[in-house]
Amino acid sequence: MTIANFMPVILQAQPGGGGEQLLFPLVTFGLIAAIMYFLIIRPQNRRQKEQQKLLDALKKGDRVVTIGGIRGTIVGMKDDSVLLKVDDSTKLEFSRSSVSGLLEKKGKGGGKSQKKEQVELEEPEADESEEEDT
Repeated sequence: MTIANFMPVILQAQPGGGGEQLLFPLVTFGLIAAIMYFLIIRPQNRRQKEQQKLLDALKKGDRVVTIGGIRGTIVGMKDDSVLLKVDDSTKLEFSRSSVSGLLEKKGKGGGKSQKKEQVELEEPEADESEEEDT
């Protein structure tokens, strides 16, 4: 037996439709990438933009909470830091990026309306748990 006798067998063993076998994994990979974009990347970008808006809108007199859970009123600001009045005699300086949320906004009723929104968001959760218990 020579190599010439095996040549037709080798040529016949190669699949003719290789494109079909490659298409399925590419479509699957594309779907996984799209799902990851919409479930992970896009919401994270949105949160970062909202956090940046919050940090840009900070001003003296606003009540804020830090990522460590410390609550205080802004009494001074620099480019990259904030001075919080925590108690009558206690002032702490934090990095501006450590502010995680706004409790009350300085001005007419800013804090009251925001507190109402927080209470309204919490109340339906409590109602749902009461309905589940009964």
